[in-house]
Amino acid sequence: MRCVWTDLSVIVNGETLVLDRSGAAWWPRASTLIVADLHFEKGSSFARFGQFLPPYDTRATLLRMAEVIARRAPARVIALGDSFHDPFAAARLPAQELEMLQRLAASVHMLWITGNHDPHPPASLGGAVMAEWREGGLVFRHEPRRDAEAGEVAGHLHPCAKVAKYGRGVRRRAFAADINRIVLPAFGAYAGGLDVGDPAISLLFGDRFHAFMLGQERVYAIPRQTGRRNRSDEIQPMAMAIRTVASP
Repeated sequence: MRCVWTDLSVIVNGETLVLDRSGAAWWPRASTLIVADLHFEKGSSFARFGQFLPPYDTRATLLRMAEVIARRAPARVIALGDSFHDPFAAARLPAQELEMLQRLAASVHMLWITGNHDPHPPASLGGAVMAEWREGGLVFRHEPRRDAEAGEVAGHLHPCAKVAKYGRGVRRRAFAADINRIVLPAFGAYAGGLDVGDPAISLLFGDRFHAFMLGQERVYAIPRQTGRRNRSDEIQPMAMAIRTVASP
């Protein structure tokens, strides 16, 4: 018997995006993998100011990237900004991690969106660098805009969600999406998170949106509402296209 992973897909402004359990989004029509907020070398950045963390965050992030790239086999990867935690992060990359990153970047066409942490990603890694990219029904940028047109794909806010049952809570990174936009979770190992109920996230959306929590083996859809909720709201499906697909 063959085990088949089941992922969720959503339709944003007419474009189907598959929500990968890694925290990346897969755009099959364009053979494109989308990741947000890699924050390479965040650990070494903290160490410069006396906050010492295990210095393996970049390697952990790269290994997760390599796994999802191998599984999805994209022609292109779009990194939605804050790929490097600070302007000097690329220079601090250990030799092995630099080689890993160069190997990944050479295997696909890279599109580096600039972020507030990395307004000038290193040109030595190849690929294209730009503030935003428009293609099909989507526009890719780092920071979501309240007045954005339909089809926005962004990061920056590091959305997380929490569910509780029988007095126990679980908090995980999450996608936040409706039919007009999607905000991706941070992909970086040391990236923090902001609850999807925070106004910085919830006010980006209309009356209702979904949080999609990352699980160990799949992604879970959780209905959310920006306004006041009642018990019946919790069990009503949201009016957006959600379907399951069998992943490769």
